[in-house]
Amino acid sequence: MDQPAYARFDRRTFVRAAAASIAAQQMLAANLRADSPAENNGMGYRQLGRTGERVSVIGLGGFHIGHSSISEADSIQLIRQAIDRGITFMDNCWDYNDGVSEIRMGKALAGGYRNRVFLMTKIDGRTRSSAAQQIDESLQRLQTDRVDLMQFHEVIRLEDPDLIFAEGGAMEAMLAAQKAGKVRFIGFTGHKDPYVHLRMLDEARARNFHFDAVQMPLNVMDAHFRSFVHEVLPVLTREGIAPLGMKCFGDHFILDSNTVKPVEALHYCLNLPIAVQITGIDTPQILDQAFEATRTFKPLSQTQVADLLDRTRAAAQNGRYELYKTSAHFDGTAHKPAMLG
Repeated sequence: MDQPAYARFDRRTFVRAAAASIAAQQMLAANLRADSPAENNGMGYRQLGRTGERVSVIGLGGFHIGHSSISEADSIQLIRQAIDRGITFMDNCWDYNDGVSEIRMGKALAGGYRNRVFLMTKIDGRTRSSAAQQIDESLQRLQTDRVDLMQFHEVIRLEDPDLIFAEGGAMEAMLAAQKAGKVRFIGFTGHKDPYVHLRMLDEARARNFHFDAVQMPLNVMDAHFRSFVHEVLPVLTREGIAPLGMKCFGDHFILDSNTVKPVEALHYCLNLPIAVQITGIDTPQILDQAFEATRTFKPLSQTQVADLLDRTRAAAQNGRYELYKTSAHFDGTAHKPAMLG
C-alpha cells in the first residue's frame, strides 16, 4: 500500500537535509578558519566562491542600519563596532531607505574602514541607462570609487533575466562599470521563487557569463516551501558561485512562529555550504547575538538538522511566515516600479 503523502515528504526532506549537512561539514572542515579577530570574538571566515576573497561568515545587512528607528550617529558607531569585532562583509542597496543606508555606510567607512571590508551593494535598474546612473549614485553615496560586489537587486519576475541580458539592458552597464574599475565582481539577488533564480542562471550560462555570487533567502522554513536550499544552492555549489544567504529570520516573522530561537536559526544557516549569511543588525544586542551564534557554532549533525526541520515543518506550510515569497511585502520594486528604469 502506498504511504501517505506526508510520510513521503518527510523522508525526502530528511534525505535532502542529510545531504546538505554532509556537504556543509565537508566545506566547513576545509574552508572555515579563525584569524586574529576570531580568536577573541568567534567570527569565522569563508571563501567567496571562486573570487579568491575570504569574508566573514556573517554579513552586516544594509537595510536596517539606514532605518529611521536608529539615528545616523548610532548607525555609524554600530557599523564600525561590527568591523572592529571582525565582520568584513558589508551589504547594501541603492534603494534601501531611499539612499540613506548607503549614505550612512559611506560615512562609517571613512577614516580607513573602507579598506578593511568587502563592500557589496545592489541596483534595481533594468536598462543600461538606469543601471549606469544607479551604479554611479551608489559609489557617490558610499564615498568610494569601487565596490567589491555589485548585484542586480530583486530578480523576482520571470521577465527580469530577459530585461537584464537584453540589448540595451542592465548587464551592459554592469560590464562597462566592471571594465572601468568601478565594480570588481557581479552577482544577483532575489527572494520570490527558486525558479526565477534558475532561469537567471540559465540565461547567464547561455551567454557564457559566470556570476560571482548569488543571494537568496535561506532559513529553517525555506526547506519546506519553494526551497532555495534544495533547488538553487546545489547549482551554485557545483558551479563555484558564492552563495549568499539572507532572511534568516524573515524579518521577524519566522521568529514570530515560536518554532526556533534566533541562535538556532543562525546555526542552521551557518551549517549550509554558503559563503556568507547576511543578517539585519540595528542594535548592539543584535550584534552580540550574531557573534554568539558564530562563537558557539559547530557543524550540525543530521539528527540536529532533522530536528530543526521537524519543528518548523507545520508552520512553514504555504509560506505564511515567508512573506517575501507569498506577498509583495518585501518587493521594493513592486511598490516603486520606476526604480526599474
